[in-house]
Amino acid sequence: MKHISSLAKGVALGSAGVVVMSILSGCSQGQEQQKNKFLIIEQLTNGKYVVVEEIPTDGPSRAIIREKDINGNVTERVMSEAEMKALAEQEYNKFQSGGSELNHENGGEGMGLAGTILAVAAGSLLGNMIGNALMNNSNFAKRADSVNRSAYHRSAGSYTTNKSGSPAKKSFFGGSSTSSSAYKSTSYGG
Repeated sequence: MKHISSLAKGVALGSAGVVVMSILSGCSQGQEQQKNKFLIIEQLTNGKYVVVEEIPTDGPSRAIIREKDINGNVTERVMSEAEMKALAEQEYNKFQSGGSELNHENGGEGMGLAGTILAVAAGSLLGNMIGNALMNNSNFAKRADSVNRSAYHRSAGSYTTNKSGSPAKKSFFGGSSTSSSAYKSTSYGG
């Protein structure tokens, strides 16, 4: 009986540890969203834009915009945080009225520059409340995910999509769980 009692305490402590780890990983993801971003945004041949590099930064948000002229020459320009914020605010207003590319489910590869900036940096430019509200919109989330090609985005993503199309949070151990999970009950000895 003593062995079962100590086993139960160990299981409870182990479960508590998993809960604490998942809470801590959730907290670090929230802090990650608040970080400013350094972006490299590239113009595609169709005139739309995608993010090719995303780096969290402690400094102000900024972006390098790579564009091609009619001769195929690549030019780069730096966009300040104030310029990025102004474009993001304009696009957010268009989104609120239903006129943004981010409102539509499928728009092909890339988006306009303002939509790309809003999709990738809404939380750091306009605040986390707006960023979280936008990410809860399924069309916005899909379009935002489609314009970000950066390795950072692929590795830092905390959500995947399951077969039904609803988000599934990645677990601490790399698997994913959905809201409709099945529980197994196992009993040991008597």
